[in-house]
Amino acid sequence: MRWELAADDPVRARTLATSLRDVPGLFSGLPLNRSVLANGSRRSPIETLAGLLIRRGMAEPESAARFLAPSLSHLHAPEQMAGLGAAVDRLDAAIERKEPILIYGDYDVDGTMAIVILKKAIELCGGAADFHVPHRIREGYDLRDDVIESAAAAGVRLIVSVDMGIRAFAPAQTAQRLGVDLIVTDHHLPGPDGVPQALAVVNPNQAGCGYPFKQLCGAGVAFKVAQGLLRRRLDAKDQTRMLLSFMKVVAIATIADAVPLTGENRVFARLGLDALRRAVNPGLKALLEVAQISTKRPPNSTEVAFRIAPRINAAGRMDIARDVIELFSVKDADRARLLAGKLDRLNAERQEEERRIVRAVEERVSGDPALCEAYCIVVDGEGWHRGVIGIAATRVVERYRRPAIVISRDGEQAFGSGRSIRAFHLLDAVESSASLFTRYGGHSQACGFSMPAANVAPLRAQLDSFARARLTVADFDPVLVVEAELELDQITPALFHMLGQLEPYGAGNHEPAFSARGVRLIAPPKILKDKHIKLKLKAGETSSSRATFSETEESELSPAAILAIPRCHPDGAAIGRSERAEAASIHQPTTDSRQRKTVFDALGWHMAERLEQSPLLAGDAIDIAFTIGLNDHPDFGGLELCLRDFRCGER
Repeated sequence: MRWELAADDPVRARTLATSLRDVPGLFSGLPLNRSVLANGSRRSPIETLAGLLIRRGMAEPESAARFLAPSLSHLHAPEQMAGLGAAVDRLDAAIERKEPILIYGDYDVDGTMAIVILKKAIELCGGAADFHVPHRIREGYDLRDDVIESAAAAGVRLIVSVDMGIRAFAPAQTAQRLGVDLIVTDHHLPGPDGVPQALAVVNPNQAGCGYPFKQLCGAGVAFKVAQGLLRRRLDAKDQTRMLLSFMKVVAIATIADAVPLTGENRVFARLGLDALRRAVNPGLKALLEVAQISTKRPPNSTEVAFRIAPRINAAGRMDIARDVIELFSVKDADRARLLAGKLDRLNAERQEEERRIVRAVEERVSGDPALCEAYCIVVDGEGWHRGVIGIAATRVVERYRRPAIVISRDGEQAFGSGRSIRAFHLLDAVESSASLFTRYGGHSQACGFSMPAANVAPLRAQLDSFARARLTVADFDPVLVVEAELELDQITPALFHMLGQLEPYGAGNHEPAFSARGVRLIAPPKILKDKHIKLKLKAGETSSSRATFSETEESELSPAAILAIPRCHPDGAAIGRSERAEAASIHQPTTDSRQRKTVFDALGWHMAERLEQSPLLAGDAIDIAFTIGLNDHPDFGGLELCLRDFRCGER
């Protein structure tokens, strides 16, 4: 892995940090003074944070403060989005006239959460809405003529698509012919032919839309429609209460869809994650329970992405996504637990099918030199579960670090799903072979399509040629951006809590990685479950990290910070019982300037094989790249390092 040390501008960081110190309530309870290191430098946790903000594009105090403390007031007016006013007008009229409304949504997390949001908003405003979620295998993605025809025959005169429809030209014509008003809400990129002829098209990425934030997911767009409708029909107090309630659902979709967690998406994610620990919806509470999400603290984005979202997705991948809508609508707790348990079982089935497909792909690639050398991997198999090929493509990208498309053949038809790397725009690649598909769609990092099975071989050749013209071998090398070099003495609870202001992490706001050089192993490495490693590290004896701390440095901990430090952590060990008791009873800072011990556990997930290739011994000096985490075990917890990479040094 190649380490790239991010550019540093300590003067700008110090200036921004000084401005942020003065923002009321921004860092309540956190120490802001500088540490005096043995090498003469002075650096505070807030200056480290300021450097991270600058590298994320928040160099001005106002933008940085908004990023650190997002609120509902930071949301843009929904009316700024093209087509939204017309959509709200039609929904408002339908509610007034008691017309039936059909919401037509996708079967993934983004689509189902969009249905939940818009359906609830319509009902809160006095209307009624049914919904249709297509079966992934029998119906496939996007609007279908036969569903629109059935709805029209049942008396429906208004259909709203969510998370789909931006390329549904023929279905839009069918709706128009049958006298059905179609509102398309989507976030996917429009095709070269523009947008369908619908009553209204709500998509921030359509030509001519001046909406300030373009990276909403499908549920985010549905949220904006709901926001506009609530503004039309509810008073301000009820609007605020309901928008905060919707935040939980839109946060799940936003994180699951891997859109950038900046701008409005950061507002959704930050406020929504915090609200999840106070969930009252029976279905959501049951889902959190089966996903083993603690309600003692807000879940983080990793828990949403890898515990909550897969269980929601499993319904559409393996069975019927209608169960998800029922789960979020049901009032009976027993029924909610039953549905959540079903999603949990479907997710286990999905995991097993995923492993089977990935094993088959790996066998195919290892046995085919052309696939081994391909710049874009295209691999197909008969009867592979179409609901799982997308996530299998993700695993192939992680394994081979290049764009990958996994195709399921079903007789003369083939269905594919692709994922990409940062340097390769996958939708552009697919569009370069548009004549091979019966339908396709996606964005820069993911795509889906159907095609005649006979076209798989030409697609493989064309995409590899397209990729070779745009990628180099260096694009396949894993690159780790290191935000800053730290001494182990600088890794303190104060820094950890300051970095916590950046959460939630995700696309566009990655978890910051740091490096430390010449650290020493003080014990032999441990292998955990035959897959992971655990190292016990301390600062090297010649390191400048043998710091001295002034009486006014960051060990001036607030009561909140004292209580947050586990007793077993080196810093926690220096805080006596009387100090903890005092912190619990009064709100004055206490000072303790005793020497810190800088010994850390470092966990390396899935690094056991790496350790076999590069054996380590007690006493070895190594360079490490890591993120900073907290083990919240009541007896053995404390700050710990999560290894991203390591390099062997002297012995």
